[in-house]
Amino acid sequence: MILREIPIAFQHRVVFTRNAFDSTNQTLLDLMRDDGNVSKVLVVIDDGIAESVSSSVIEYFAEAETLTLAGDPVVIPGGEPAKNAWQHVETIWQAIHDHQLCRHSYVIAIGGGAILDLVGFAAATAHRGIRHVRMPTTTLSQGDGGVGVKNGVNYFGKKNWIGTFAVPFAIVNDLAFLASLPDREKRSGLIEAVKVALIRDKTFYERIETLAVPLGQLDLEAVEEIIQTSAEHHVDHIATAGDPFELGSARPLDFGHWAAHKLEQISKFKVTHGEAVAIGMALDLLYSIEIGLLPIETVDRILKLLVQLGFQLYNPHLETKDSNGRPLVLQGLEEFREHLGGQLTVTLLPKIGEKLEVHEMNEAKVLKALGHLRARFHG
Repeated sequence: MILREIPIAFQHRVVFTRNAFDSTNQTLLDLMRDDGNVSKVLVVIDDGIAESVSSSVIEYFAEAETLTLAGDPVVIPGGEPAKNAWQHVETIWQAIHDHQLCRHSYVIAIGGGAILDLVGFAAATAHRGIRHVRMPTTTLSQGDGGVGVKNGVNYFGKKNWIGTFAVPFAIVNDLAFLASLPDREKRSGLIEAVKVALIRDKTFYERIETLAVPLGQLDLEAVEEIIQTSAEHHVDHIATAGDPFELGSARPLDFGHWAAHKLEQISKFKVTHGEAVAIGMALDLLYSIEIGLLPIETVDRILKLLVQLGFQLYNPHLETKDSNGRPLVLQGLEEFREHLGGQLTVTLLPKIGEKLEVHEMNEAKVLKALGHLRARFHG
C-alpha cells in the first residue's frame, strides 16, 4: 500500500455588504480579480427577485473591466420545490456549456437557500468544479445554509439525496435584500440563529432573548444583527469543528432537523424550512424532558422565546399516518440514519449553550413528546 497525506487548505470567505450591484460598490470586483485576466461570469437568479435584480446585474458587469457576463442571467424558480426538478440542473449545465465556461470562470447564484443548493451542485459538478459565488437573499440563507459548504437536490422524495461538499469561492451577504422580504421569509432565519446559539453559545442565546420583542416585530436592525452573528457561528463551526465535509456521523448544526426535514416532505414543502425547524426543535426539547435530560423550566424558557419570535410550534401534518397507523414523521429518524451513513446521531441539549449526541431515540417517548406538543400548541 502506498499511503500519502494530501493536505488541502480552503479559504472560507463570507463578506457582508449592502447594494452589491451599485456601480460604486467594488465588493464583487475586488473578490473576483484574477491577475488582470478577463473572466466569464454566469449569473443564476431566483425568479422571485429576478425582475428587481436582473437589470442591475447586467449594468454592473457591463462596466467591469476584468469580468464579462456570459449572456443574460439564467432565471430559475425559487423555493424548495425547485430542488425536486432535475431539469433545472441541466438548464444550468447547458448554459455553462453553451457559453464555454471553464474552471477559471465564475457561477454566481442569487437567491434563497434552495437556489443556492441547486446552483452550487451544478457548479460543483461541471468541469469537476467551477468557481462559485453565493449571494444569499433570505435571512435563512444568509445566517445558515447559504454560508455552508453543502449543495444538493432532492431525489427519491428525499431531501438533498444528491449533492456535493464544495467550499464556495466566496459568499456575499447583501443585507439590502432582507428589507424587501415577506414577513414569513424574514422570520425563518431567526430559528437557525436560536438553534446555533442553543448548541454553541449561551451568551448569544441570551442576546436573542433580550431582542425578542423587536425580533418578533421583525425590526430590521435587530434581524440584521442576529443574522450576522448566526452566520459567524455557522462558519466557525464548519471551519473549526474538525468535520466540515461530515465524514463522521455527528451533525450538531442539524439540531431539530430530523423531524423538520420529514415535515417539509409530508407537507409538500408548504411548511417552510424555518417553520419546520422550529417545530422539530420544540419536539426534541419536549422529548428531552421525557428522558430526563432537560428540566421543564429550561424547555419552557426556550419555547417561550420561539413563540415570541412568531413561530407556530404545531402543524396538522404531524398527524399524517403511515400504512401502519404510525405518525409518518417518525420515518424521519430512519431517513436521518441513512443520510448519516448508517449510525443515527441526533443532537440534543443538556443545557443552553451545550450539545449532546445520542444514537437512539425511544419511540414511545417521542410519541409522548408529540402528544405534549399537540396538547400545548394545537389550535
